[in-house]
Amino acid sequence: MKAALLGAAALLLVAANDAPLPPDQAAMRAHVAFLANDALKGRQTGSPELDVAAAYVAAQMEAAGLAPAGDNGTWRQMVPLVAARPLSATVTLARGDKSVPLELGSDFIGRASLSDAERDVTGEVVFAGYGVVDPTRGVDDYRGLDVRDRIVAVLYGGPPGLNSEVAAHYGNRDVKADLAAQRGAKGIVFIESAATRASYDFSAIVDSWSGPSMNWTRPGDTRTAAAPQLAAISQAGAEKLFAGSRLNWSRVRAADAAKRPVPTGALAVTATFSQRSEIVRLASANILGRLAGSDPALAREHVVLTAHLDHIGVGEPVNGDAINNGAMDNAMGIAAMLEVAKAFRDAGTPPKRSLLFVALTAEEEGLIGSDYYARFPTVPKGSIVANVNLDMPIMTYKFEDIVAYGADRSSIGPALARVATAQGLRLSPDPAPEESNFVRTDHYSFVKQGVPSVSIDAGWAGPGKAATAEFLENHYHQPSDDMKLPFDWASARRFTQLNYALTRALADGPRPVWNKGDFFGTLYAQPSVQ
Repeated sequence: MKAALLGAAALLLVAANDAPLPPDQAAMRAHVAFLANDALKGRQTGSPELDVAAAYVAAQMEAAGLAPAGDNGTWRQMVPLVAARPLSATVTLARGDKSVPLELGSDFIGRASLSDAERDVTGEVVFAGYGVVDPTRGVDDYRGLDVRDRIVAVLYGGPPGLNSEVAAHYGNRDVKADLAAQRGAKGIVFIESAATRASYDFSAIVDSWSGPSMNWTRPGDTRTAAAPQLAAISQAGAEKLFAGSRLNWSRVRAADAAKRPVPTGALAVTATFSQRSEIVRLASANILGRLAGSDPALAREHVVLTAHLDHIGVGEPVNGDAINNGAMDNAMGIAAMLEVAKAFRDAGTPPKRSLLFVALTAEEEGLIGSDYYARFPTVPKGSIVANVNLDMPIMTYKFEDIVAYGADRSSIGPALARVATAQGLRLSPDPAPEESNFVRTDHYSFVKQGVPSVSIDAGWAGPGKAATAEFLENHYHQPSDDMKLPFDWASARRFTQLNYALTRALADGPRPVWNKGDFFGTLYAQPSVQ
């Protein structure tokens, strides 16, 4: 009897999964199924399969009534890219007549250079704590240090005691490299911190840094000439780096572990970092569609919806499957964005402000497509008033709340809370601030250009925490992120409706502004009037 009941239940489940979906849910499923098909080989940046996905998105944008908003009246904004694969790396420490090599893989891992196939950097090393300069708190880890024409060593990650999003910002390697360069440093290295070690082994950093690196490139690039990121150094390597200096590494490590200020200063060592890299140039595209606003006074302003189209391609086989399809990450986000566009088409009433829908490239390589677009938009830069980003909403359960990274920093937060309440949802704070999601999603690129921005995900209330943990542990960046996942298409549709309502509110309501005194609004010099 029990076996018969189980068999009947299985048949009912199969029947339920095979049952026709309502048209709006079926449309979402069709988008995800196409983009996550094996034929697209995981939509790797620069691959012809990502170009196929881009053509699909452009066709869907046209069907939704959007106009092309890319380069020269096309759907595409081309993003010129440079990529580098590390070939070899060495580090040698010199004190007086003694020379000590660091061991690749256990003491350090080098970073491929995007500009020099053969890079050799030699300089005295100065330890600058976390490498933070925060005028709002009167913190300057470089105070009293002369790092001109020297190599700066800093602790990996963000300093303790800060708001999680601010700490994530200061923990960003590019931010640290910019701050070092502004003070004349010729290079920067990152030392494994207590917080980093508690989160993952140094071997995880080695795996990450051993792969190719990538960034956009552009003639006349006016970005700050950041200090080259030369290496990550383990705690074992730091012991050798600090040996013989007046700074005792064990005391630095103890202070860091206790979340106390760490001593800083010159390490009385000269280090040579040698890196050999293979450099290639390629291109990929952001895909853009525009819906013109109806209000003569507001139509020149734009609310931008973004979702990244790329994924991580083909990797090592898992149970015989090597294709990382990226169904949830981020075919689902693209599907939601496309359906928001269709909802505006079907509403009959155009928005007052214009809307831009942007399918971004190279997110998985480090938010590259969004950084390029936020810096070089295809509309006047000052016309972008808000960004709503959709990245990997986990749609395997009936969500009861939503999380929006950055919502508490601008007037977008209250607007989102209102539309969520109207749908029987609540807006919850970031349930895992230690994951630094604020700086790991594409909205951060717009934040850095002074645009109030949020990235929206389903929350952890009810079944959410367990469902999120199950996906992240068993499917994130793995071949099993495919159409075999137990999608809840009704919830996916609800997620789309929520984002339509928020976009409508931002397009038709007051211009979004940073909260008065907000860290990011102040840092990036945009007006805050609340």
